[in-house]
Amino acid sequence: MSKKSKSKNSPIRYLGQFLFSLISPWKQIDWLLLLLLVGLTGFGSLTIYSIERVEELNHAYQHLTIGCLGLGIAIAIARVNYRSLLQWHWVIYVLTNISLIAVMVAGVSAKGAQRWISVAGFNVQPSEFAKIGVVITLAALLHHKERADFATLFRTLAITAIPWGLVFLQPDLGTSLVFGVIVMTMLYWAKVNPGWLILMVSPVISAVLYHLHLPGWLFWTLAMTGVAWLTIPVKIVGALSAIAINCGAVELGNLFWGLLKDYQKDRLILFLDPEKDPLGGGYHLIQSRIAIGSGKFWGTGLYKGTQTQLNFIPEQHTDFIFSAVGEEWGFLGSILLLVVFFLICWRLVLIANRATDNFGSLLAIGVLAIIAFQVITNISMTIGLAPITGIPLPFMSYGRSALLSNFIGIGLVESVVNYREIKNHMF
Repeated sequence: MSKKSKSKNSPIRYLGQFLFSLISPWKQIDWLLLLLLVGLTGFGSLTIYSIERVEELNHAYQHLTIGCLGLGIAIAIARVNYRSLLQWHWVIYVLTNISLIAVMVAGVSAKGAQRWISVAGFNVQPSEFAKIGVVITLAALLHHKERADFATLFRTLAITAIPWGLVFLQPDLGTSLVFGVIVMTMLYWAKVNPGWLILMVSPVISAVLYHLHLPGWLFWTLAMTGVAWLTIPVKIVGALSAIAINCGAVELGNLFWGLLKDYQKDRLILFLDPEKDPLGGGYHLIQSRIAIGSGKFWGTGLYKGTQTQLNFIPEQHTDFIFSAVGEEWGFLGSILLLVVFFLICWRLVLIANRATDNFGSLLAIGVLAIIAFQVITNISMTIGLAPITGIPLPFMSYGRSALLSNFIGIGLVESVVNYREIKNHMF
């Protein structure tokens, strides 16, 4: 036998072929995106361990374990053609609403909210998975047309209203805000008229302006009337509707305010001046800002943050984990963390732009909306630029349901990458 034939049948060649056969089903996925998320999840586990190591709790190990499980689920989802979801999106939508109703009927209550279902001894939060369900449903609804029309806009709002209302009634103000951002972002990506998006948020702005500056509210209402006249097909009906909605938003805002719990009202008000209640509703924010400020440029060092190690900040392993990063890793560590989040969002935008169909592009942009909004809101509330809404920092904050749902969303995006060259085949 010649040396050439021996080399062809060498064990190393067989091993290489075997390894390639294992990797080939995932050879097109975005490995950089996965690497960034693995590093972020590991850093989150390390930060949680630093926060709780004195108390000997196991949240850090749970976070790491769920992260590994989530990574495995994401890789498995990436192997399945995302287009198969088009056949199941209404089933997913129905199951999403059933799970949210189940929370209201047989959910577990904690801290004034009923958001969890006990499954085999574990508390599962359906609202976290509902975000992914809504993204899939809206992507399937919006992908048919190159530009979303007025009828599609109304269908989108009507379909989202049910899960949004169920989440709001739990009450879960933070997740309900995420739903709103998902809808706005996906409608924008579906090329809906920008004027319609402005009209959608106008009632919220009107409700705030009415109580802060009455002339500003009058000007805003007139401006929205002009936008409606220019963008809505039936101009008179659109203009009159804009006036009615912006006027009615005042009373509607008062109604929603009455539905909020006292702790939610405190969160929305006291971020402007937490010193008004330094031992109550403003305590979290005051201690968080002290922790971040004490980190200065280089940070105090791992396990050396006074605020972090002495447990001055409640819920620091969940909503306020960024304060631990700011204290122990300083300004430099905080900026590097923001750079990682920026790279993740950048990869998601690239995937959405390069998708071979509207459905895949909308899936990617919906996942981007979830992650980007939560990052911006969580960090802003930690440093006092936004109200405290209980929104976790993706892949960093402890939360089993939140971490799993984020990895499921990433799995869908990786499937878009993995199958972007296949247009007519259903796996």
